[in-house]
Order: sequence, then C-alpha cells, then structure tokens
Amino acid sequence: MLLNLPLPRINRYMTTAIIDKIHVATGSAMPLGSKLLELTLDLSAAAPHDCPPVGHYCLIIRDRVWLRRLYVDLGDEPAVGANLAMFSTEADEPLDGPPSRQARIAIVGIVPVLSWGEA
Repeated sequence: MLLNLPLPRINRYMTTAIIDKIHVATGSAMPLGSKLLELTLDLSAAAPHDCPPVGHYCLIIRDRVWLRRLYVDLGDEPAVGANLAMFSTEADEPLDGPPSRQARIAIVGIVPVLSWGEA
C-alpha cells in the first residue's frame, strides 16, 4: 500500500515550514516510531510574545513503512499541504498508483538547547 505525507498544519498561524534535518535516506525501512524530519515554523503572524516567533518540531512515523520518495531537501520551505514524502508498506511495491491514505505521524515539539540563556 502506498502512503503519502502532506505537511500538516501544526499551528494555526503557520503557512510554511523550513526543513532543518532529514533523519532517513530514501529506500530505508522505517520501524514504528522512526524520526523522519525536523522542521522550523515561522510563527510571526501570531501576536507578539517574549520569545522568538518560531517553533521547532520533529515528525515521527507511526506506521511500519519504507521511505520511497522524499519531495523536500534541507532548507526547503514547503507550504502547508505540500507533499513531503511517499511511503510503501512493502519494500519493492510499485510506485505507479495513487496513495491509499496518508501516513500516520506524531508531531513532537523540540526546545533547542541554545535557545535557553540567549538574550
């Protein structure tokens, strides 16, 4: 079965996300709970606050899949809803059909260590 992964709307003020880190290579098996990508969101459309208007997140795969195609690279800034990746439930499954559903993910917030103590 083919699965796709569009960029989810993590915060109501986000329009895009910057790809900071890619944790897996195309063709790799991804066990349940594997890290896929780390993202930074620009939240400057939100009300001003005492902290920087950004959020950092990691997308975790909640299906047992193989990463077959990655449509983004480091530094890319896809829009909400843009397709990030295609997965399959079998390693050698043909990629010529449409996805059956979206991949299940967990979204984990990250607090960068360097943010603490910076003025």
